[in-house]
Amino acid sequence: MPLGDKCYPMVSVVIPAYNVEGYVRRAIESLQRQTLTDFELLVVDDGSTDRTGDVIRQCTRHDLRIVDFHTDNGGAPAARNLALAHARGKYVYFMDADDWAEETMLEDMVALAERESLELVVAGFYIDTYYGAEGQHTSEVKSRPSAVFETQQEFRAAAWQLFDQNLLYPPWNKLFLRERIERIGLRFRDTFWDDFPFVLDYIRDVERVGVIERPYYHFIRQRSESETSRWRPDMYEKREEEHGWMLDLYHHWGLDGDPASMEVVQRRYIERLVGCIENVCNPECTYPTDEKLRLIEQMITSERAQLAVRLARPRTLMMRTMLNPIKTKNARLAYHEGRFISFVKDHDARMFATLKANR
Repeated sequence: MPLGDKCYPMVSVVIPAYNVEGYVRRAIESLQRQTLTDFELLVVDDGSTDRTGDVIRQCTRHDLRIVDFHTDNGGAPAARNLALAHARGKYVYFMDADDWAEETMLEDMVALAERESLELVVAGFYIDTYYGAEGQHTSEVKSRPSAVFETQQEFRAAAWQLFDQNLLYPPWNKLFLRERIERIGLRFRDTFWDDFPFVLDYIRDVERVGVIERPYYHFIRQRSESETSRWRPDMYEKREEEHGWMLDLYHHWGLDGDPASMEVVQRRYIERLVGCIENVCNPECTYPTDEKLRLIEQMITSERAQLAVRLARPRTLMMRTMLNPIKTKNARLAYHEGRFISFVKDHDARMFATLKANR
């Protein structure tokens, strides 16, 4: 794409949308208010059964920058890949249909990318957890000080700090160079939580990365039917797979012997193992108690779990306490802990968000 050819937009923004009629207008309008106007917005209605498609069409009626696609339901990975196939921008930005962005986000990220010739820009973001009926919410900020990593090695050495703030996991606080996406043939994998492997594949050999401390993106936790709140019978297997990806990445980087990097990787694993225990205790899980106890024992007595619980250094007394059942291989205690977490998660979103933010 010629740099000066204004037939092409500076940024292609991609939004997959499925049954988000009450949210997608806010997402689109937050982009329409961006101070950087040189973008295209590719919205994919992924076979919604509510009025999502109608809302998208209303938003596109008077804005030629928006291109809408309406497909049979194929999942978020297929929707994102469809949009990528039509993207024309120099950069790509991914957004979820139930979130929103502050007005200067694209302008600030593009300015840094252009000034420093970056392949990736990572910005801070908010986690807004809503509770009650009046829009009350807690807001947690994830960010790191602004920086430009001049070399690949500088980025790799500092990546553990970005991982520690959850800045390198999601795609929606990042500006990607589209030429690099196409050069390495990168697409979203056909799996739930598809965004994580996409980002890992992109950063595996990335050269120039910049960080903006300011948060712009508002990740919304609100919908009970969202992907993160459901019982998943294969969650443990998925987390095991993800941990393998992280270990492989740091081995590729030659940093699998670096204490700081490995502590973050192992702490991430053990914290998500607690989530797997809670998942088994989710009210939607209909397994008998004996089966739940068997599954939990299998999780907490594995070599990976015991290695992680030895190497992880939880930052709070609460988290250290929560790891005790794993350290002692006490499945029954872990089961009761999981039931308590599940109860709080279902009955007090504010408390759950506060506890999770301070873990």
